[in-house]
Amino acid sequence: MQTRRHVLTLLAGALATPALAQVPNMSRTTAYAFSFAALEGADIRLMAHAGKPILVVNTASLCGYTPQYAGLQELWTRYRARGLLIVGVPANDFGSQEPGGAAEISKTAHDGYRVSFPLAAKVVVKGPEAHPFYKWAALQRPGETPRWNFHKYLVGRDGTIKASFATAVEPTDARVIAAIERELAAE
Repeated sequence: MQTRRHVLTLLAGALATPALAQVPNMSRTTAYAFSFAALEGADIRLMAHAGKPILVVNTASLCGYTPQYAGLQELWTRYRARGLLIVGVPANDFGSQEPGGAAEISKTAHDGYRVSFPLAAKVVVKGPEAHPFYKWAALQRPGETPRWNFHKYLVGRDGTIKASFATAVEPTDARVIAAIERELAAE
């Protein structure tokens, strides 16, 4: 009787377990599924950088944090040859601090801060109209979504978000550098 009860318990447990829990998640979406229209030139396809770390930063030209462009450029200069991609993503979501178009964005980033890393065309980064990357990132890190301009997501070599840094964390902060170096060293 106890054996029969044991078998029935095991059978009931097996039936109650969703089939997906038994199958590895082979089709999990990663950051490499997304692309951004570029501010200038060809699209920025994250898949083209698969296996490399990517720092995605929502930017704005008229923000008190706009000088962080200089720190982002410093990271780009320091780590680009080792595989780091930085993508600046202009957005007007916070304080309407990116009101201009491509020409104004380019003037601030390129002329004002000598930025040479890729910049996306202006997108929405929060809410129902958010760019698909930002919708995905909000699902991956629900408590770490952008609350202002210059929020930073570090995507690891495996395409998942490895770290998130709030606006006030400078690009050259030791925590950002340590996270980037960890990802660059990961195989």
